[in-house]
Amino acid sequence: MSSDTATNATFALTERERELLPSDEDVAAYAEQGWFLSKKLLTDDEVDTIVAESERFYLGVKDRDLPVRPPKLAYWTQDKGPVQRHNDYVHYESDVIGAILRKPLIGAVAARLAQAEEIRVFQSTLIYKPPRAEEPTNQVPWHMDRHYWQTCTSEKMLTAFIPLHDCDEEMGTITMVDGSHRWQELSGDDSTRHFAERDRAELDALLEANAAFNNTDVRRIPMVIPKGHMSFHHCKTYHGSGANRSGRPRRAISLHLQDGDNQYRPYRKSNGDAVVYNHDVLVSRTEDGRPNYADPEFCPPLWRS
Repeated sequence: MSSDTATNATFALTERERELLPSDEDVAAYAEQGWFLSKKLLTDDEVDTIVAESERFYLGVKDRDLPVRPPKLAYWTQDKGPVQRHNDYVHYESDVIGAILRKPLIGAVAARLAQAEEIRVFQSTLIYKPPRAEEPTNQVPWHMDRHYWQTCTSEKMLTAFIPLHDCDEEMGTITMVDGSHRWQELSGDDSTRHFAERDRAELDALLEANAAFNNTDVRRIPMVIPKGHMSFHHCKTYHGSGANRSGRPRRAISLHLQDGDNQYRPYRKSNGDAVVYNHDVLVSRTEDGRPNYADPEFCPPLWRS
């Protein structure tokens, strides 16, 4: 996607699409729960197109490569075998998938939930869980997205989880911890290592400890999502997913979204090390030299009201 295309993009909904937006009651529920199940935002043809393009993508067919390989890039290649696949920046490398993910309706739904006037892409990850119940990489430990976005100023960011078929517990659907975005977090480990690189038992214990600190229970809500629908969750909502016990792969895209006010901020861990997000080596720079999280090449707009 070129900068000119992003700059000249129009943001409009049909009357039918407006009927698919969250109601005032939905927005209030999202603020309380930290998650939302949408109506059908993608057509069957759009979903099937993404699946077909993802198969081409896995064979190495794409429209462009990243100009630089970021240090913490999640990127499955065929030599890694039948593990869970994660491929970041699919909206950049695949024109067809990127065009569908930039559908204004998705941004308009996110804007309603986040109470924001503008929504931009922050990141997108193509995901494939092989139908192997015993595969350890299929287990996604409890985590919150905000933990990995410490270089962002916004706490209104959110994620759309977009399965590419009907998705339920048997397939290892995403599961939310109800209301956890409102918890006060325990201070402690400020590691920004990806959840796949951390001990699952450690993260399970951290979730329980945070719940106890907030004098509440851990209420796990599996998202049962029909084809074309998607779930949205707040950047501070704890979530994870289990094994794929079905006989077919679980295909999905995790579309991370930022509100228009989000900017880069320098952030250091307790040991003094600077936190670096993958964007920081890719995006353009602002006038004062900071990474530009509004760079339309990598963070294109989805919606402006």
